[in-house]
Amino acid sequence: MRCCVFGGTGFIGSRVTALLASGGDREVVAIGRSKVPTRPVPATVKYVSGTYADESFVRRVLEGADEVIDLAYSTIPHTSFVDPVSDIVDNLPPTVVLLQIASELRVKKFVLVSSGGTVYGIARSLPIAEDHPTFPISPYGITKLAAEKYASMFRHIHGLPVAIARPGNAYGEGQRPLTGQGFVAEAIARILGGKAISLFGSEGTVRDYIHVDDVASGVVAVLEHGESGGCYNIGTGKGTSNREVLNALAPHAKRSGHGIDVRVLPPRKFDVPANVLDGSKLTGACGWRPAIEFGEGIERAWNAALRERSAPARAGARP
Repeated sequence: MRCCVFGGTGFIGSRVTALLASGGDREVVAIGRSKVPTRPVPATVKYVSGTYADESFVRRVLEGADEVIDLAYSTIPHTSFVDPVSDIVDNLPPTVVLLQIASELRVKKFVLVSSGGTVYGIARSLPIAEDHPTFPISPYGITKLAAEKYASMFRHIHGLPVAIARPGNAYGEGQRPLTGQGFVAEAIARILGGKAISLFGSEGTVRDYIHVDDVASGVVAVLEHGESGGCYNIGTGKGTSNREVLNALAPHAKRSGHGIDVRVLPPRKFDVPANVLDGSKLTGACGWRPAIEFGEGIERAWNAALRERSAPARAGARP
């Protein structure tokens, strides 16, 4: 069985790729835009680089593929506000190309990884189940939802067996900080760098923070157990405010001799106040549950960032 993972060396994609490869029953292909992988790939995984909007490239990659996971996305929520047109142009056409070619080649399973954090918009109630209305208030969420609608169309018209995964706010070791995506990584980097952390509102926003390893296992669970046409949240069902994230980081910072400088700013209109996902549908389908508690995940993320920060100094030191 051959599985192609688009975005297979990204923050989430690298975990998904490694998890698939560890099973030993798949030929796994990781597809990325860079000539060399941006993150390490297992020795048994083939890496292929190219342009996702190039139909001939996508067709070559998908020849003989049984499964496809689409994690590729070139923008983040913050940059989508800066240039909403580019958010559409850079992401939607490649997704449609991939869906179309996968349909033509009769791929047996297709998982489109969307966004549980943005497609619902302002929550009517918490936690949010998959049948909650979708009224995104960010360009990122709107484009993600449009991709879902295209996937639904290809399933209805062409029979593509596609399932949708909607993960919460992924965090964990290896998330790149100071890019406008991922409050946990941003906060850790700012604490270690002695920089102020901005909270928009006294508590900030409330999000469903889920460790990246749990997101990866959830995506694979959707691949293996999700129904065609099904939509599945990947979340913890627990909400954590930005302030609570900082409270969880405080003892780790104190032990390392770092303070936490917080700057409280007015709330932003484009921030959803609270987003917490009900993941019981996926649990009911296959028993999937998140395995890493928030406290453990925060400790792992902090320690990884601390090791990375000290690595250059160790490398330059004389024996």
